[in-house]
Amino acid sequence: MADLTDRYDVAVIGGGITGLAAGLELLKQGDCDVTVFESAEQVGGKLQTTDIGSVTVDAGAESMLAVRPEALRMAAEVGLKPSIVHPASRTAYVLSGGHLRELPVGLVSGVPTDMRSLAAARIMSLPGLLRIPIDQLKSRPEVADDVSVGEFISERMGREVVDRLTEPLLAGVYAGNPDELSLRMVNPSLFRQLARDKSLLQAARAVRSGSAIAAGARRGPVFAGLRNGVARLASKSAEVLVAQGAHVRTGCTVKNLRRSGRRWQVTGSKGTFEFDAVVLAVPAAQAATLLRTSAPFAAAQLRSIDAASVAVVTLAYRTSQVPELAGTGFLVPPIEDYHVKGVTFVTNKWEWAARAAKTATPRGLTIVRASYGRYGDDAVLERDDEALASLARAELGAIVGLPPVTVDHRVTRWSKALPQYRVGHVDVVNRARESLADAPGVALAGASYDGVGIASCIASGRQAAKKVARELSEDVVENYG
Repeated sequence: MADLTDRYDVAVIGGGITGLAAGLELLKQGDCDVTVFESAEQVGGKLQTTDIGSVTVDAGAESMLAVRPEALRMAAEVGLKPSIVHPASRTAYVLSGGHLRELPVGLVSGVPTDMRSLAAARIMSLPGLLRIPIDQLKSRPEVADDVSVGEFISERMGREVVDRLTEPLLAGVYAGNPDELSLRMVNPSLFRQLARDKSLLQAARAVRSGSAIAAGARRGPVFAGLRNGVARLASKSAEVLVAQGAHVRTGCTVKNLRRSGRRWQVTGSKGTFEFDAVVLAVPAAQAATLLRTSAPFAAAQLRSIDAASVAVVTLAYRTSQVPELAGTGFLVPPIEDYHVKGVTFVTNKWEWAARAAKTATPRGLTIVRASYGRYGDDAVLERDDEALASLARAELGAIVGLPPVTVDHRVTRWSKALPQYRVGHVDVVNRARESLADAPGVALAGASYDGVGIASCIASGRQAAKKVARELSEDVVENYG
């Protein structure tokens, strides 16, 4: 362990956006030497790009929350503020009864709050609409510990709300079954509000009102992107880390982590190194493997966190052959009997992509992304790339009339990419973290623990960095103060 005059050596295992954020936060402490280990040949994790029809677009996450400060702040810190952009349209649709219907305003994790907008959207049947207000006649909701999102909304407002609104909205984010997802994780604000209000509708309206105030305070759209792709946030962050003296070791898989006296020994494919502290910015399954000997109880907790695999099919069409496409895209609930769960009209959503695609060929291109994969239903992902691309072309043809022939296509697979926040997830993570008190100098960070999305991952990484920096400082005071 370093003394009062030394610097700390800190390892960050995982070079996704979580690990990069942790590394940048550690450098702010001023007395940390940082090494980031990434098993892939490039940083970024699920922030990657792909080239299609000579146009570079995101192959993973393609937008970030703008109503939270973390992502935009990090972009500005690494010099990307001039590249921040917002969607060209805010209109999105959901497939209902074979027709694309505009998503109503006022949805809070799939809970409707504006009945007039919902009725006008014609997404639900009349009996389904009439069932919703009964929520206010029921007894006060009881959610002392945690509840299933789907089961709770179904009991309060009827199953049609879950099938037509909640499921498609959450599927794109979590690729999970709403009946298994934790309300406490999916929408912490709504979960807390339920303790104060007499009905789900009242609580959702309160959350929506608070969110609207926050969004109004920053006077901007809910989502943001980066010109030429949000994956640039990862690559630029790595450049800044290196410029500030950090080591970023790509192509280096960490295979073992063990306590060595007062330090941590990290063994990877490129050697063994010792550190004063470690931030584990990897999915729960990998963290469990690395902690199996030094923190077996924590490892057991983390092994219970499962994840879903997904695939993104990106298609490029000749614009002259494409019918008019409205809005930024649409969601597809399973009850519509399609495999695709969500579609983004990339060149409708992002002006920079539209400009690049317009000049990519003499007649221009229209680029569309289709998302596949739900937890527990991996059969569609067993198809090879060509078969999956053919399925996407067929389903997009049936739903919006896109032609059966494309100029180019790419299939990007994300294995075990989206953690499944089952009921009680918060308690599982808390138990794991509390048990790490017996393994000082280690912190967990990432989507497996604190929420999906770029902003959530950045916040998690920075919090973990602050934790280990604080522990190192306290250790010095205890031993030398």
